[in-house]
Amino acid sequence: MVNSVVASYVVADILFLGTGIMLISAAAVWQKATLAEPTMESVARLLLLKDAPLMAVIVNGAVVVFAFLVSLPAFARPTSRAWLKAHGWLAVMCALLTLALGLREWISTLTTRANLGTIWGQQSPQTQSLLQQKFNCCGYMNSTSPMYVMDSVCTGDIVAALKEGCVSPFATYAEKTINLLFTALFGIVGLDFTLILCAAMLIRYRKEQLRYRLIDQKWGTSNI
Repeated sequence: MVNSVVASYVVADILFLGTGIMLISAAAVWQKATLAEPTMESVARLLLLKDAPLMAVIVNGAVVVFAFLVSLPAFARPTSRAWLKAHGWLAVMCALLTLALGLREWISTLTTRANLGTIWGQQSPQTQSLLQQKFNCCGYMNSTSPMYVMDSVCTGDIVAALKEGCVSPFATYAEKTINLLFTALFGIVGLDFTLILCAAMLIRYRKEQLRYRLIDQKWGTSNI
């Protein structure tokens, strides 16, 4: 029968590996997506992805996978605690890295409008036009600040002046997207700390088992 402490550690470790694979896969897919030509539907998402630390996410996922590999000798050597301790410290490192990424995204929500204003100013008129079409708006703050791009939505000064600036709908879209990202990252941190607790319990369990074996050996020697 499998010990509950060991079973909990195995399940947590598998979930831990899953988060690493998910981080690498998602960041790699998103990086590839940023190379595509933006469309009216994808332009806002692509701009946010280009501003995200995707390479750091891939590195974080790679560290998670490496940490999982370090845990494998702990299964091959059921009495060893050294590999478990190494794995536990690597899991702490992964949790801190993921937490840092999550905090970065959360902090960015505090200055969303200013950040998006910088992003808007860096875009070509074609990209700004796509944003105007997506959010049915003209200009960033308003039609004159900065000046709107004439397109099918903003057909002239009068029409543009009657429409709101893109800052509000763009910021709302960005905040929803970023909220999902940092919530997912914080959830991964929770799984990391669950693994750390399971590793600590298994280390303690193996330490107690070693003490019991030493006691049994001592009594066996005394009886002889």
